[in-house]
Amino acid sequence: MMTSFFDQFMSPSYLGIPLIAIAIALPWVLYPTPSSRWINNRLITIQGWLINRFTNQLMLPLNVGGHKWALLLASLMIFLITINMLGLLPYTFTPTTQLSLNMGFAVPLWLATVIIGMRNQPTVALGHLLPEGTPILLIPVLIIIETISLFIRPLALGVRLTANLTAGHLLIQLIATAVFVLLPMMPTVAILTATVLFLLTLLEVAVAMIQAYVFVLLLSLYLQENV
Repeated sequence: MMTSFFDQFMSPSYLGIPLIAIAIALPWVLYPTPSSRWINNRLITIQGWLINRFTNQLMLPLNVGGHKWALLLASLMIFLITINMLGLLPYTFTPTTQLSLNMGFAVPLWLATVIIGMRNQPTVALGHLLPEGTPILLIPVLIIIETISLFIRPLALGVRLTANLTAGHLLIQLIATAVFVLLPMMPTVAILTATVLFLLTLLEVAVAMIQAYVFVLLLSLYLQENV
């Protein structure tokens, strides 16, 4: 039984061919394409308004040099939200429950922010490893601690996204299984459990959006330290 609970996190395959590439590429097909007309439909108008609001909010603490990342971060935000939301549908696969995929997003982007800081302002970037006013005896220890915390950042990004989505999917499956088991024996308890399942599903919808936002927000904070 426990093995079947974790089967949903296995990468699907057909005739031995992994289908995770299709699961990653599918969200881009669902987005409406803006037209060249002056007046768009309501869906494209709402989509453009939401993207503009998010981009303005994300780029607010960054200087002009960091605004070059606006397109990348906004696209990543929309992509993660779409994948997370599609993964809540029945009989679907959520690629962001795979730690390898999340680390593939986190490590290159975090490394890019570090390289930008080392190239543009190496003194300031290295200065983050040693807080001002540190006693002389604590300098080696703090440098080691800050260096470790710097390299843990991409791991924290990937693990946070993976753990939250995996835990949510497991809870939904466990409670849904309890509803089917209790329905013939205790219908009243099954109905109450189904109500909890509905509320948990709404919570997971919020978690799917919040975790995508947190992932991109932390990347923007790392970028803010280096530009």
